[in-house]
Amino acid sequence: MRFMVMIKASAESEADVAPEEGLLLKMGRYNEELIKAGIMVDGAGLMSSAKGARVQVIDGKPLVTDGPFAEIKEVIAGFWIWECASLQEAIDWVAKCPIAHGQDRFEIRQMHELEDFGAEGDEGYDLHKKLDAQLAARKGA
Repeated sequence: MRFMVMIKASAESEADVAPEEGLLLKMGRYNEELIKAGIMVDGAGLMSSAKGARVQVIDGKPLVTDGPFAEIKEVIAGFWIWECASLQEAIDWVAKCPIAHGQDRFEIRQMHELEDFGAEGDEGYDLHKKLDAQLAARKGA
């Protein structure tokens, strides 16, 4: 099962405060453990919401709200994509994560698989399988 693990922002991460001494190494070691365990598929830290935007599409037109965003509890500071056997396994890995800038709140969401929406022979399913293959080839290049 694939899971997206989101790290919630804090006042410090939204203020672009540099990580404390040694944190980059701690996070690198944590990510190394995730990779060795076959859990980590992808991940990244995100810049503060001041460098982003929220977009709502109304009648095909974007309504843009530039950051920063007032509700820090709704802002994501980083993410991982993990392959875990269960939600509990993902929770157990989150519990081992080094905490930076008071970012001690995480959200874990299981990701849909294409098979949740269709089957081979369905035009939409087949198109998405083709696109998945194109993305995989692009990553391998």
